[in-house]
Amino acid sequence: MLNARISGIASYVPDDILDNEMLSKMVDTNDEWITTRVGIKERRILKVEGAGSSYLGIKAVEKLLADTNTNPEDIELIICATSNPDYRFPSTGSVIAEGCHLKNAYAYDIQAACAGFIVALEDAAAYIKSGLRKKVIVVCAEKMSSMVNYNDRATCPLFGDGAAAVLVEPTEENVGVMDAVFHVDGKGLEYLVMRGGGSVMPATVETVEAGHHFLYQEGRSVYKNAVTDMLNSTKDVMKRNNLTVDTIDWLVPHQANLRIIEAVASSAKVPSEKVLVNIQHYGNTSAASIPLCLDEYKDRLKKGDKIILTAFGAGFTWGALYLVWG
Repeated sequence: MLNARISGIASYVPDDILDNEMLSKMVDTNDEWITTRVGIKERRILKVEGAGSSYLGIKAVEKLLADTNTNPEDIELIICATSNPDYRFPSTGSVIAEGCHLKNAYAYDIQAACAGFIVALEDAAAYIKSGLRKKVIVVCAEKMSSMVNYNDRATCPLFGDGAAAVLVEPTEENVGVMDAVFHVDGKGLEYLVMRGGGSVMPATVETVEAGHHFLYQEGRSVYKNAVTDMLNSTKDVMKRNNLTVDTIDWLVPHQANLRIIEAVASSAKVPSEKVLVNIQHYGNTSAASIPLCLDEYKDRLKKGDKIILTAFGAGFTWGALYLVWG
């Protein structure tokens, strides 16, 4: 029986740092207020003229190919998870494929908001386990600064730009993507949304002036649902696979808010030393946050480590994935 393992991982963040002190000169906030509420100290911002999410994704995929010594022509599929596509069409995945010279790869985007990585990873695993593909790249590329209103003190401290990519390949060993649970509840639309720019509200002078092309979030509702849903999906995937807090090695939550991460881990009774966190450096990078975190800690991950990944995002969409490090 074929399993689908992560055989390589790489990430990229822009050089430009926007720290809390710098942010306090742009909007009415301060380091103590931000750190106390969300645990973020700084975030990276892409300032390259004319560059979008694909720029970040290309950098991450190029590093992945180099680190794994993979011939670009051997890649058969690239799945790009993003909430910040370069264009409404074509797909950002197609732009990344061209930029990385993946001449034999099909490419497409998925939109699962902050849960994008775990959803795309299960998709990639399905291609591998079925035998349809042998080398699949999942890339998460998010220029979050493109949708942030830097006059909104409630949301502008939260988000940063970044990308991460994994190579998924077949194995007969008992490692890789083992199981996942996902949910969606469309009632979350009103609490976390970008109202402008789609077919419901195409761009006009009025929509731009009204700020409808920026991310809108009702923080309390999102916080409450994120904690409950990430906790329950984590418990569900652990129960389905006979896992306990003693038998799992790592919990890697979506890096949206340190208080959410702490609440989920505490309620699940996962000790802090098993919870991987890097939100203080990068803020919320949406779909890229989990693979960015995995890449940062990859030297601590050992083959056979049992890892739970969990995320929550707009939709609402959420879930958890059980991964054995390969």
